Amino acid sequence: MDKNKVNIAYTKFVEMRLPKTKYFPSIIWAFLVGGLICCIGQGFLDGLLAIFPDLPKDEAQAYMLVFLIFMASFLTGLGIFDKIGAFAGAGTIIPITGFSNSIASPALDFKNEGMIFGLCVKMFSIAGPVIVTGIASSILVGIIYYIVNLF
Repeated sequence: MDKNKVNIAYTKFVEMRLPKTKYFPSIIWAFLVGGLICCIGQGFLDGLLAIFPDLPKDEAQAYMLVFLIFMASFLTGLGIFDKIGAFAGAGTIIPITGFSNSIASPALDFKNEGMIFGLCVKMFSIAGPVIVTGIASSILVGIIYYIVNLF
């Protein structure tokens, strides 16, 4: 039997079995849930500034980010964030909550392998490349910025 024909037949079989995505409802739910997460963050920020009027806005924004990171990690630990993600799709990938989930989820999955080889090593398996790319890009942009400002 020809390997190419087998691959084509298998691909057709898989495509027939895959559930069809309803794009329009998925887009609406992603928009609504992502917007809700943003509204929760903005509400927390506004509440913080109302309770502590002397708090500098930069500090309040940092506290709001810590709150969103904590809540995403906490809900990931409880298994709720994954259910929200399955329902809302891309709406939960708002950078700060999605990044928090991408670190907390592998840490929970591999905690049975021990503190070092499980939790610490596997924690950055998803987010690690993003961190490395961000650091390398920022160094490159910093060097270019420095060279441009020399002249």
